[in-house]
Amino acid sequence: MTILLTGATGGLGYRTLEQLITNVQIKRIVATGRIIKPTHFVEHSKVSYELGDLEDDNFVSKLVEQVDCIVHAAALSSPWGKYSEFEKANLFSIRNLINSAKKQNIKRFVYVSTPSLYFNGNDRFDVRESDELPKKFVNAYSKTKYEAEIELEKSGISYIILRPRALIGRGDTIIMPRIIRAFQEGKLKIIGDGNNVVDLTSLANVADSIELSLFVGTEGINQTYNITNGKPVKLWATIGKVLSLLGHEMNKQKIAYPIVKMVSQLMELKAKLTNEREPALTTYGVGILAKSMTMDISKAKTLLGYTPKVSTDGAIIEFVNWYKRVNSR
Repeated sequence: MTILLTGATGGLGYRTLEQLITNVQIKRIVATGRIIKPTHFVEHSKVSYELGDLEDDNFVSKLVEQVDCIVHAAALSSPWGKYSEFEKANLFSIRNLINSAKKQNIKRFVYVSTPSLYFNGNDRFDVRESDELPKKFVNAYSKTKYEAEIELEKSGISYIILRPRALIGRGDTIIMPRIIRAFQEGKLKIIGDGNNVVDLTSLANVADSIELSLFVGTEGINQTYNITNGKPVKLWATIGKVLSLLGHEMNKQKIAYPIVKMVSQLMELKAKLTNEREPALTTYGVGILAKSMTMDISKAKTLLGYTPKVSTDGAIIEFVNWYKRVNSR
C-alpha cells in the first residue's frame, strides 16, 4: 500500500508518519506540506517529501497518481480570518484531492476534520457524532471543515472522517505553545470558575486512529468518528500542570466569563470594521478556555477498534520533554 499524507510537516502529520512507517503493509508514503521544519522531519526509506500547494490541481494530480490511499491532515486552522482564505485552504484543497482520487480509483480517503463544529458557546458533555450541529458555525474554520466533510461524503469514495479534539503531545506547536506564550506575556488568566472539564487527545492516539482507518473492514468505512483520550480532565488544572513541569507557577486570578466574552465580541467587531487582523481575544477562543466540552468515543471504539493508548498525563510529559529540548537549541 502507498499512502499520500497531506499536512505531513505539521505536528499531527509528523507523528502520523512515525506511526505509519512501522506498518509492514505500507510500502511507501508520499508526504506533502508547504515547508519542512527540522523538528518535524522524518527520515526513512519509505518516506518521500514533495512540497507544494494543494490548491494547485496539477500538483495534486501528480501526487495522487502515485498512491492507493489518501490521508488528508492539512488545513488552515485559526479562530479568525476571512471565509475566502479558509475556503481556498480547506475546501478547494479537498475538492482537488477528491477529483484526482476519482480519476485514480483511490481505495480509501481518511480526512482529519475537527470537533470545533460542535461548539455552540455552551457547556457540552458526551457529544456524539450524530448530535445536531449549531445552526451557525462559530467561525470560518469550522464552517469550511464541515463543508469539506460534506464534499467527501458525497464523492462516492470510501472514506473515514475523524474529529480529534485538542491535540497535545510531542510535536504540538499549537495548543500548549500558545498557552505558554500567553503565560510568558502575562496574558493568561483563568476564565470562568476554572472547573470546566474537557477532552484532550494525544497526538499518538490520533495517529493510531488514522492507521486504524486505513485498514478497518467494511463495517467501519463511510463513517465519522470522534477521537479523544477518553478521560476528560479539568482544563485549568491541566494547564497548571504543564506550566509547573516547565518551572512556572500559574496565575490563579479569575475573570468572569460574561465579561471576557463581551470584550472578545467588541474586539471582533473592531477587527471587522478596521483591518480584520485577528484580535487578541475571539469569542471561540474564550469559549474554549471557559466552557466544558467532552465527546462520546464509543462509536470509534466499536466500529474502528480504537482504544486510547496514551493518557493525558503521558502526552503532557512527552510534550514538556520535547518542548524543553527544542527550545534549548
